[in-house]
Amino acid sequence: MFPIKDENPSSTTPVVNITLVLVNIAIFFCFFFYNVDYRTITMNYGMVPMYILRGERLYTLFTSLFLHGGFMHLFGNMIYLYIFGDNVEDAFGHFRYLLFYFICGVAAAFTHILSLTTQLELTIPTIGASGAISGILGAYLILYPRARILTLVFYGWAFITAIPAIFFLGFWFLMQWLFAVFEVGGGVAYWAHIGGFVAGLALAPIFRKRKKLVETSYGI
Repeated sequence: MFPIKDENPSSTTPVVNITLVLVNIAIFFCFFFYNVDYRTITMNYGMVPMYILRGERLYTLFTSLFLHGGFMHLFGNMIYLYIFGDNVEDAFGHFRYLLFYFICGVAAAFTHILSLTTQLELTIPTIGASGAISGILGAYLILYPRARILTLVFYGWAFITAIPAIFFLGFWFLMQWLFAVFEVGGGVAYWAHIGGFVAGLALAPIFRKRKKLVETSYGI
């Protein structure tokens, strides 16, 4: 399943979310067009668990969120951020949304670190915004469980259908958990996705604006 858009219009301009999308894209293509040694960038600004456990290079908990390993990595993350982030920003407010984004990114990073079992794994840098974006998905599930997500589904053939967020995101989380437990698809930090998602679930009631009704009537 791949999301195309949600039937859940935002009541405010999601300036922070748009900025996050544009900054991620700009950083990726800046490195791409200037032929920068991406391996060096990843080692210096990606999150290396060994350093974090030593209390070193803590800035990489944040810089790693703006690095992506390839176009498809960037594209997938930005689609999810663009579709789900605007409504969460609408519910939280601009500053709270930005703070929430980084907190979920840090929670995802530490969940990933706790999942590692060998010394070699502690030396491998982690990059990507998916941990923070997973937090947004968790918050969206709490705030808009009945909002409908237009989804491209591959089941024998491809078709588009509207799926309530509670089922779309529930299925997404289940897949992340299965991939993590059964170690499917090496090279992907699935436990980071899980940690970010759970952080989003827990923090959404705290960060949302108290006087604003954030549940939609879509899909009822």
